[in-house]
Amino acid sequence: MPRGDRLSVHVFGIRHHGPGSARSLLRALETLEPDAVLVEGPPDADAVIPFAAHEAMRPPVALLVYTPGATRDASFYPFATYSPEWQALRFALRRSLPVRFMDLPRANVAPRDTGERTAGHSEDPADRTRRDPLAAIAAAAGFSDGERWWDRMVESRRNETDAFEALAELMVDVRASIPQTLDPNEALREAAMRQIVRAAQREFERVAVVCGAWHVPALIAMPPAKADAELLKGLPRSKTTATWVPWTFGRLTMASGYGAGVESPGWYEHLWESGADPIPSWMTKAARTLRDAQIDISPAHAIEATRLCGMLAAMRGAPAPGLHEAADAIRSIFCFGDALPMALLQTHLIVGERLGAVPSDVPQVPLATDLANEQRRLRMPPGADARELDLDLRKPGDLERSHVLHRLNILEIPWGKPRSAGSGRGTFHERWHLQWHPEFAVDLIEAAAYGTTVREAAAAKVLAGTRMATHLSEVTALLESTFAASLDDVALPVLARIDELAALTHDVLRILDALPSLAQVRRYGDVRGTDAGHVGATIDALVARACVGLRSAVLALDDDAATAVFDRLVATDAAIRMLDVPRHRELWLEALASVAADERVHGLVAGRALRLLFDADAIDVAAVERGLSRALSRSVAAPVGAATIEGLLRGSGLVLVHHPALLETIDRYVVGLNAETFLETLPLLRRTFATFAAPERRAMGERIARGANVGSPPNTDDGDIDMERARLVIPVLHAILGERVST
Repeated sequence: MPRGDRLSVHVFGIRHHGPGSARSLLRALETLEPDAVLVEGPPDADAVIPFAAHEAMRPPVALLVYTPGATRDASFYPFATYSPEWQALRFALRRSLPVRFMDLPRANVAPRDTGERTAGHSEDPADRTRRDPLAAIAAAAGFSDGERWWDRMVESRRNETDAFEALAELMVDVRASIPQTLDPNEALREAAMRQIVRAAQREFERVAVVCGAWHVPALIAMPPAKADAELLKGLPRSKTTATWVPWTFGRLTMASGYGAGVESPGWYEHLWESGADPIPSWMTKAARTLRDAQIDISPAHAIEATRLCGMLAAMRGAPAPGLHEAADAIRSIFCFGDALPMALLQTHLIVGERLGAVPSDVPQVPLATDLANEQRRLRMPPGADARELDLDLRKPGDLERSHVLHRLNILEIPWGKPRSAGSGRGTFHERWHLQWHPEFAVDLIEAAAYGTTVREAAAAKVLAGTRMATHLSEVTALLESTFAASLDDVALPVLARIDELAALTHDVLRILDALPSLAQVRRYGDVRGTDAGHVGATIDALVARACVGLRSAVLALDDDAATAVFDRLVATDAAIRMLDVPRHRELWLEALASVAADERVHGLVAGRALRLLFDADAIDVAAVERGLSRALSRSVAAPVGAATIEGLLRGSGLVLVHHPALLETIDRYVVGLNAETFLETLPLLRRTFATFAAPERRAMGERIARGANVGSPPNTDDGDIDMERARLVIPVLHAILGERVST
């Protein structure tokens, strides 16, 4: 017969993701043989509990509970193999026992204003969001914090004695001694837990309750049911959906921001899987990890480190070596105090790079199912570890992989981040940096509003962005993404929107912003097997308008605006050269010439226009020298001259190396400055010369060191040269170049 007294409820206080707690819990459950099991977790997810018994379910995994249409408020509830809650679920499922989650349903939690995603199990003895309740006990025992005390006393224990009763008494005293009001959300959670416990008492004779140790006092001394019902009255209600998603060890750590996180998921997994003495096998793993990284570690190192672990534990009064003793021994024996190998072990071993897996029949949105199918078809399994992917776009398989990655980026799911392809690999080569993050599961749910397949959703999002865009550069960036993702069917609507905005745009600088993306589409569309020929007419019109209005657009600029225009000129010039259309080049060079000749243009912009003309062979070095001399004349303010030098030379000083006359012009300008103006101008000149490559600066210094006349080698036959006066230039050049110049 079902019993209603509290003796039918057995509360087991655990530490979330604690292997010692999990081991003790399994022994306790096997001894108790309960009729039902309640586990701290969201009741909204009761329907998906049976999937935990599936053979294809490989932790770490997480429950994802969200409200359709409000996925930014989604919550994750992670589990590792060694999580006590996971072992409790598996225990009940193996024995076909009723098992339920016990907490405040996510459906009754008001949406967070911040929209941040959180993980469940946020209240815990080691919860970092409030004062550590075990700090005083840990300090009395000689530990730095409650987390280390708990790890030593509970998770790293090797004996067979369960400590649930002692921990319950401890937590009763701890909660009674903390002079603080219970958090309102925590009070609601514990009231909801008690209501679920009461319901289970009416159905079953022996109920096992598994919860964070912090909640044990609230469940063993329950107030009247009426008080809890009154507290829970009037809570908001919403429809929620739950599923399982893969998780990673990295997201189980405290460093990830997870409130119930642990410091070392990889170490805890080793404790769960190893026998009575985990240290020798841990040292073997550490040695293998370092050897894989080409660091020489011998069996003798592993033996010596194991011995040192035991000695450290004895010196510290620990019953057995733990992670901190193992880390100190490895740092000393394996790494010789070097921090770099230890950082490698921290990432690959102590935390661990593990991505879980869930069965294919777990409920998912169609978009997530389609992506999983694409990942299998293209042999691109998601992984928690970062890796580089090289793609040759001439190969059909690599081209399809590129399309999928670009489509995901359109959907704001950056599984792959593009990297520079490097030199010498051609336009058919792409490099990607791949790393899967569990939060992408929520991003997929959000993106599912656009379509049921990755291609369909990406196309729909491009069209939605096109309709909402108000600036030309926004739409041209979308067009570039459209061609990269092979979404040809939406290219024409995007182009129509570009033409519409271009007709309404009178701002030449916005047109300049749009041209690089259009040039990319026009130049590289055919590389991807897409027809980008219809972009040409749009480019022709925009280039003509930009060139006609360029000079007027760059007049009367302040320093910040001039810097922005500088970058636009560089990008547009690269686009014009990429397109390689003679008429475009002719119009562009005419526009640059008018900018360079106008004294009202900011020196930074005029100097860059002069440099672009010279690099395009539109003017010779004599014309550059005349333009520079005019800007550096005494009738022009010194900062204007310095800005012109910066515009001309920023990023590359080769023009000075190959054309000494220009270097001599700058030298005369600097020498002619008075002390006050020199100090005012020096930071600008240093900033310019600092952008030169080291070989360029060295070549200039050597040329200057060969003689006083920087424009030509010194004439040793000319007795009129005063070498002492010439050497006076050396400190000035040293101040400008920022390096020692030999005399």
